[in-house]
Amino acid sequence: MDNAIKYRIISEIINSNDEHLLNAIKSLLNIEEEVDFWEELSAEDRAAIDEGLEQLDKGQYVSHKSVREEIKNRFKF
Repeated sequence: MDNAIKYRIISEIINSNDEHLLNAIKSLLNIEEEVDFWEELSAEDRAAIDEGLEQLDKGQYVSHKSVREEIKNRFKF
């Protein structure tokens, strides 16, 4: 296929606002829409993550090193 035709097709796609045409091309090319994982989370999960991030910002966390030390001491490693 001639490159000029490919560029013309690309140009038409880029300049198109025809949702039906774009959906047909997407279907023809087997392009699946990527879903943002955040949108798939429940409201409770998003709230818990936001709370955790706020705690991190405030310095309210336990370091990996201190957890390792606690486990080492508790289980006599």
